[in-house]
Amino acid sequence: MMDDHNAKLDYPYYPYSDWLKSRYGERVYKIPVNIGCGCPNRDGFLDDKGCIFCGESGGSSESLSKNLPVTEQLSTNKAYIGRRYKAKKFIPFFQNYTNTYLPLNDLKRHLKSCLAEDVVAIAVSTRPDSITDDQLDFFEAFGLKHHVDICIELGLQTVNYHTLERLNRHHGLGDFIDAAFRIKQRDLQLCVHTILDLPWDDLLDVRETAAIISGVGADFVKCHALYIEKNTALETMFKAGDVALLTMDDYLERAIIFLSFLDERIAVQRIIGRIPEKDSVVSNWHMGWWKVRDLLIERMRQEGIVQGSQRKRLKNMMSEKLS
Repeated sequence: MMDDHNAKLDYPYYPYSDWLKSRYGERVYKIPVNIGCGCPNRDGFLDDKGCIFCGESGGSSESLSKNLPVTEQLSTNKAYIGRRYKAKKFIPFFQNYTNTYLPLNDLKRHLKSCLAEDVVAIAVSTRPDSITDDQLDFFEAFGLKHHVDICIELGLQTVNYHTLERLNRHHGLGDFIDAAFRIKQRDLQLCVHTILDLPWDDLLDVRETAAIISGVGADFVKCHALYIEKNTALETMFKAGDVALLTMDDYLERAIIFLSFLDERIAVQRIIGRIPEKDSVVSNWHMGWWKVRDLLIERMRQEGIVQGSQRKRLKNMMSEKLS
């Protein structure tokens, strides 16, 4: 779901809310959908431990029960969000675990359940190594037939292969690039998830992550700080002293570097993630996500940095050199 804190802020980056209004003419809200899918990194196909940061909810603490039909999940969330935010258009978001880790016929049934006059798009989150050409062909044809945008959300987290191993992701950068190119070869949207303050990454990794996301032609990005959810491998590592989280200043520095090297045409769906306090051991330095966002905006203004400024500067320098 999306929040409305300080909606009239003058952002030094391209906020998703602006993209939505430009595309659909009004506010649009994403609503989580839980289709009860699994994950190859948890069921033994790749591993049975999962990513070290992934909890029992599989990436969403906002979803309703998987036992509820998709239509009931949507009607319940639409009623709540419609009242709270006066929303009239929606994007169902298949969020928990790996949503393409299902037979194609099941995916077809779930997407059809989302169709309604007030649904303008459908978002599907998955792993880079778990999406087939048959699925992508279906998504493209479905979107064109029913006049809805289809967005595939890929969890990348980092371009550093060694960090991906530490996270127990069981995929590499090559898997992401392959999936991203196959998505963008079709009439589909691409959103990329990344964690900016992974303690095994350095500033160059953050810069390179922005460059790769820009290079594959992503439409959107979601940025997160590394929070520790209860009952995860990361919690065990943290309590044993095997991993130390970075500071909020570290996150702000990395977010500024990331944004300055990110293509200015990529809309930022989220600049920092969040999780309910009851589900976390440590999350966002015990601050509201909008407070971290506001500090980031203030610092970017002070430093005269906007999204894509460093990327554009380097491109201009090279053009001048070669002219």
